[in-house]
Amino acid sequence: MKHLTTLLLCFLTFHFAFGQQLEAYRNTVQGGYNFWVYTPPEEVMQQNQLQPLIIFLHGHSLCGKNLDKVRRYGPLHAIQMGRKINAMILAPQNSGGAWKPEKIFKDLEFVKNNYPIDTNRIYVFGMSLGGYGTIDFVSAYPDHIAAAIAMCGGGNPKSYCGLNEVPLWIMHGTADRDVPVSQSQKVINQMERCGDTPRLLFTKLPGVTHGGLAKAFYISMPYEWLLTHRLDTPDRPVTKGYEISPSDLKNAYSDLHRNTPSIKVVSQGNDDVASDNESVEKEISVTPKYYTIKKGDTLSKIAQKNHTTVSKLCKLNNIKSTSIIREGKRLRVR
Repeated sequence: MKHLTTLLLCFLTFHFAFGQQLEAYRNTVQGGYNFWVYTPPEEVMQQNQLQPLIIFLHGHSLCGKNLDKVRRYGPLHAIQMGRKINAMILAPQNSGGAWKPEKIFKDLEFVKNNYPIDTNRIYVFGMSLGGYGTIDFVSAYPDHIAAAIAMCGGGNPKSYCGLNEVPLWIMHGTADRDVPVSQSQKVINQMERCGDTPRLLFTKLPGVTHGGLAKAFYISMPYEWLLTHRLDTPDRPVTKGYEISPSDLKNAYSDLHRNTPSIKVVSQGNDDVASDNESVEKEISVTPKYYTIKKGDTLSKIAQKNHTTVSKLCKLNNIKSTSIIREGKRLRVR
């Protein structure tokens, strides 16, 4: 089947062992950021029809127009290093300046509409500039976030009171010379002015530097803590009993590389030369996968069964969402 070309979506796909996939979206969401979407292995996707989603907000050093920079540290890099994360990941790239909550939200809405996301299990995990972004985003959209982690950051939201509604874990190293721990303390002080803070956890890590705290992305505990929370849990309590120590950070890589996925990278084009006005799809070669239509099937049901979207099915098969599908025929789903 011929590769399809559109002017609406620009992506690169990385295929990992066991079906892990990473897609880069450029100039796709009007008013949003360019972003990565990570899909976990097939066996994880099959456990639940709807998947939890972690939004990763990076620091200043990863800003720009080259999406590959977003894979230099954080959850995407941790997965590449062998860390297992049983969730989908949305990783936008900030082109520069403070994170804009409304732009992050537009990317989130796109992912919710095009991937099987559990809207009761959406989380945010940010560091440094991304720590500020986490505070600002969660305060703006507290009713959409099940839990959040903000590391070595601060905050400049219009109102801090929304933060009190969300299970929030703030971490900061006491030896941070780039963003002093006082910036996190200011956030906490503002939250306390809004009232009680029963959902807040604050961890000061003695002797940990700004860069040293980045190792938290490579240990399992933060992800485990996030995934214990649900938006629809009555009173939205915070999960306690999780602690991170400087020793945990020191040994962050100790259990990595043991089962590092074999990564096949297929890419075309160059992020650095893409302008904000360009919208060109970079086609890649993938092994085609087909599905035989059964009685009672609809495009929506087929998309859900195969962890894809109706839009992608239509593009792969040169059909419309209103097209009649017939039992016994085959559709390409990948």
